Amino acid sequence: MFVPKLVTTLKDYNRQQFANDLTAGVIVGIVALPLAIAFAIASGVSPERGLITAIVAGFLISALGGSRVQIGGPTGAFVIIIYGIVQKYGLEGLTAATLLAGVMLLAMGLARLGSVIKFVPSPLVTGFTSGIAVIIFSSQVKDFLGLSMGAVPANFFEKVAAYGRNIGTVSTSALGVALLSLLIIMLWPRVNRRIPGAFIALIATTALVQMAGIDVETVGSSSEPSAPPSLPRCCRGWASRNGPRW
Repeated sequence: MFVPKLVTTLKDYNRQQFANDLTAGVIVGIVALPLAIAFAIASGVSPERGLITAIVAGFLISALGGSRVQIGGPTGAFVIIIYGIVQKYGLEGLTAATLLAGVMLLAMGLARLGSVIKFVPSPLVTGFTSGIAVIIFSSQVKDFLGLSMGAVPANFFEKVAAYGRNIGTVSTSALGVALLSLLIIMLWPRVNRRIPGAFIALIATTALVQMAGIDVETVGSSSEPSAPPSLPRCCRGWASRNGPRW
């Protein structure tokens, strides 16, 4: 019977391990949560959906995972898939696709099809990864340059054509902040390898934009947040009976 690693780990857990896990959790969380928001926006959904998804998925992976050092977080490769589904079928279609994917994964796990991965050619994996990298890179050109345009098309060649038509709307402020962030990420490992460069870039550029009053688009100004998802109807009664009494 499968026993989550969390159960066996807690048997000999000590204060030093807790301190190490706390430090790692804070650093990973600070980097992963803004990344989840960015991936949500790139996928065509509102920012809080990425935040909620990262929290729920991270908790389930940590509670039910089979590795002591496993980290759950947003995956860039799914941006392309999710964006196409949302644009064509909406959030309802994305929900259905997610449920179907979960059922398929469970079925493949029960059938022990994980070993089939060893037959997949390495060039196929390399080509797929490289292709995803190019598509993700192309999807971020709008925000990197601060272009004033509508929704970015899902097709790669349509993206390039849309960027060409709107290249005259480049924002020097957005481009400057983007280049500064990229420079920090590239050079920071020379200063300190324990703290991720993405974390330093996030803090430094956010503080710079706020203190200097630089006119760039932010998560709050680019998307209108909606209310958090409510509990399913079957759970509302239990929550009302067992929730805190303020």
